[in-house]
Amino acid sequence: MSTIDLAKQQSQENFKSDAKTSKWLDAYHDPVASLYTFTQCITLADIQADGDWKLIIADLGSGSFNMKLKVYKGTDLISENTIIDLPTGVVTFYMDTHEPRTPAIAVASGPFIYIYKNLRPYFKFTLPPLEVNSVEEDLWNQVRDGRINVYVLREMLEGMRADGSALTVRSLRFLQLTDAGDMVQFCEVYKNSPLKRQTVITCLGTLKKSMSEEDAISCLVLGTEDKSIYVLDPEAFTVLATMNLPSVPVFLSVTGMYDVEYRIVVACRNGCIYTLKRGLDDPAKSCIELSSQIVGMERLNKTIYVACMDQTLKCFTSKGKKMWTVKLPKSITTIEVVDYKPKAFKAVLVALSNNEVHVYKEKYLVDVIKTDDVITAMRFGRFGREDGALVMCTSNGGLLIKILKRTAVFEERDLSGGPPAAQNVKLNVPKKTKLFVDQTMRERESAVTMHRTFQRDLYLLRLNTAREYAKALNNAMNPISTDPMDPLKLSAQVQGIGPTFKLTVNLQNTSLSQASTNLHITFDYDDKLYSFRRTYIPVPMLVPGLNYTFETYIECLNDKGVSDTVKVYVLKENKSVPIITGVISMPVSETLVVV
Repeated sequence: MSTIDLAKQQSQENFKSDAKTSKWLDAYHDPVASLYTFTQCITLADIQADGDWKLIIADLGSGSFNMKLKVYKGTDLISENTIIDLPTGVVTFYMDTHEPRTPAIAVASGPFIYIYKNLRPYFKFTLPPLEVNSVEEDLWNQVRDGRINVYVLREMLEGMRADGSALTVRSLRFLQLTDAGDMVQFCEVYKNSPLKRQTVITCLGTLKKSMSEEDAISCLVLGTEDKSIYVLDPEAFTVLATMNLPSVPVFLSVTGMYDVEYRIVVACRNGCIYTLKRGLDDPAKSCIELSSQIVGMERLNKTIYVACMDQTLKCFTSKGKKMWTVKLPKSITTIEVVDYKPKAFKAVLVALSNNEVHVYKEKYLVDVIKTDDVITAMRFGRFGREDGALVMCTSNGGLLIKILKRTAVFEERDLSGGPPAAQNVKLNVPKKTKLFVDQTMRERESAVTMHRTFQRDLYLLRLNTAREYAKALNNAMNPISTDPMDPLKLSAQVQGIGPTFKLTVNLQNTSLSQASTNLHITFDYDDKLYSFRRTYIPVPMLVPGLNYTFETYIECLNDKGVSDTVKVYVLKENKSVPIITGVISMPVSETLVVV
């Protein structure tokens, strides 16, 4: 068998092994589907009320033309509609209570929202025009009347733009021109047209109106480039509410009902997350500031998952409290929520630039999906008649569809290295008692006095320690010699239960090359309690590194269970102070029984 055949066989075996261990089934893969889109432009819905859920994708095309709304039934393209401008969001919503219950498709593109019903164009909503700067309007009127030329107009418009004034699209296009003839021709074309300032839609979502059922009537929620959030009525397509933000919104997460209580979590271009709700005038009061720009945001139950450009996945509570942060190996391209109801499994999908999709349950990595290309858009939900379908689009226009296995089990452990899960379990800290609060107040009021008392006691402890150490050095009350001429080490052991004990004294010269001579061992004890057979032991020359053992016997003279200490002295000739002193606590002697 050749090397190529062996490689093919090994590749097939690896593929079979991965397929067995994988929690996903490969349902469909088309690497040349030519679908260029983002997560916000993909949705799944039962738009024909037949129980067969369709895939709806707003294709970006080349970015300047060939933008289309495509609807797939399974892997077949069943509908295609051209979009005039770049789409920024696609959602499905119920706008009436007619039977059969078929949802409408809303596509945000430029300043318009295109509504499709039964796969046909139904309505086009246009954002209300913004107020035009009076100075800018006066400049265009003067050009129309011939009072100023195009050079003066250009200079004035550039000054307004430098000052931060919001200009109309006409003025911005005029500033892009450099040739004088083109500028004059541009003014001739638009001299009789009214000056308008129009914003564009940046993000799109839905909000239940009065009921929480899955097929209840929903309002459209859209964010615009002029830092505003609009809530649209689903029947008359009028603006029900308008909310202003400090920055341009880019991601929306909507929960609740408009007629009851709702909460809109908005991620903005300034790297902050704001929460809007009924009766809240200032969105800056509930603000989450991030250290990096936001790549994606999803809300799961009462937690907010945020993917940032610094390769981190952060989790916050609905009140803005940070819960945890996970550092990822590569940059994040998009995120999506998994809500698999048959198994009550909820997680977050994180697509990375290294051709991987990580599945996180809370902060734990429970699965990794490997792909052939970088994933730029994905949507999890029901597709066809399967509840656990994952639709993914790649950066090169490919389309992947995976189905979650019904037998898949996601273990409650982190696949990546790190501390055990029990380490992150929060302790049940008891509530603060009145005694604790009173003690805290007393410490705050008497902080200076308590610190001075502590310092005084610490100095006294150090002083007493130094005194005792100096006393021990002077009296040689130390089992290790401090004399550099005779570096000795003493240890003693008492054996027996009484009334006769065996005392073993171990003596060692710790010097490297110098021997110790002229040494003697003697004992200090209470002669009314104990009697020594040998009270004086001569010590021979101690060779460095060897351990010398000396023995003697002690007779306890008291049978009333009284014990005392015995001191062992190592003496040297012509010295009045012992070199080493060892203190031995004698055990209580057993009563002598005579048979």
